[in-house]
Amino acid sequence: TGLIFTVKKKWRLFEDCFHVYQLFKVPKFNESMQRNQLYHKVFVYLNSLTSVEDSDFTNLFTGKKPNEILLRLDPNQIIEDDFLGAKILWINEDNNLVLKIRKADKRRVLRPYLQHIHSISDDLDEKKRDLKLYVNVVGHGDDDKGRWRCVPFAHPSTFETIAMESDLKNKVKSDLESFLKAKQYYHRLGRVWKRSYLLYGPSGTGKSSFIAALANFLSYDVYDIDLSKVSDDSDLKLLLLQSTAKSVIVIEDLDRYLSEKSTAVSLSGILNFMDGMLTSSCSEERVMVFTMNGKDHVDQAVLRPGRIDVHIHFPLCDFTAFKTLANSYLGLKDHKLFPQVEEIFQNGSSLSPAEIGELMIANRNSPSRALKSVIHALQTDGDGRGALNIGRRSTENGPRKLSGEMGEGSGVFGKEGANAVKEFKKLYGLLRVKSSRKSQSFDVNGDQKEGG
Repeated sequence: TGLIFTVKKKWRLFEDCFHVYQLFKVPKFNESMQRNQLYHKVFVYLNSLTSVEDSDFTNLFTGKKPNEILLRLDPNQIIEDDFLGAKILWINEDNNLVLKIRKADKRRVLRPYLQHIHSISDDLDEKKRDLKLYVNVVGHGDDDKGRWRCVPFAHPSTFETIAMESDLKNKVKSDLESFLKAKQYYHRLGRVWKRSYLLYGPSGTGKSSFIAALANFLSYDVYDIDLSKVSDDSDLKLLLLQSTAKSVIVIEDLDRYLSEKSTAVSLSGILNFMDGMLTSSCSEERVMVFTMNGKDHVDQAVLRPGRIDVHIHFPLCDFTAFKTLANSYLGLKDHKLFPQVEEIFQNGSSLSPAEIGELMIANRNSPSRALKSVIHALQTDGDGRGALNIGRRSTENGPRKLSGEMGEGSGVFGKEGANAVKEFKKLYGLLRVKSSRKSQSFDVNGDQKEGG
């Protein structure tokens, strides 16, 4: 077999002497450092070819299914393909895919071959779309690999599992479904096809889980921007340029960065990122999500319609959210202790969904003990913490507040957990809420109102 392989290789080299070839390079990034969509399509197509197995050198990876092995291209690997009787070669260089085709075949097969790649790769993406989580890294904008690094996005959160009131959940899902179908409508208005959400509320109320549920609902990749790793305003723009369509772009704790000025990015840079000329040019089919602990002290220019379309408040847990958590964590739809828990909530006590969820996880083998630990925590550490939400509810005519399933905060269990809750109480006990009818759980600004 070694002799046969050597003879074939020598024969191909001899045969190439009688043909003139033309090379076409497909770079990973274009001149503006944006991702080249054609590179992705070609890469997906080549990995689907059976000739990958026949190549001299191929990478092996484990797949998602048990015992699944995936073959993937390696740098400097050469792949052969046949199309309409023409032999086509692909060379995988660093961040480039090079197409090598005979000039005699170019006019006949090049255009239909590229259309064939588009069609096949789109079908493959549709059948098996693996979501990815991208994070920005410290580096230079001219880095060959770009500023993003990715891992598979496998967060299990969905709109069915998060603790959100059904009316509000349906409004959010309806808003997202309307966005997905509104490309022509946005373009007719002369607006960029994007949607932006502000999630605000105390830590541990489920904002991160909501983002994961939103990404899973849309089947969009997630780009999580850490502003502390952004060197300046231009660097922030570059990150947006290198993101792809069908993605959720996330900036968490935006209020902290704005108040502490702990990032090199200016307020003007953040405003342009949210709704600037660059955003208008490269933000098609994207959803932007910003999270805050509170928005009372944030510059109104950040919150205006057009930059933020939808405001969603994440309060501490109420009894409705508690029942959702009990069903998810303990499999309980009803229990003899539920009336006692409801009475404690009505008296103004509350904890974050994350704290209650941690108590349920710690006592998941005994639902009764889990509920008793929640009751004890509400009586000792949650006293007065629900007054914030009760005051809000009495002054609003809008939909009731939502609560998330699991948020950024940690739970409370034992002595260390009790201390954490006390610190939590000291921090958020200082929050004030204006008795205003303008504040709602789900405020829609801009062109997409309820029923729109």
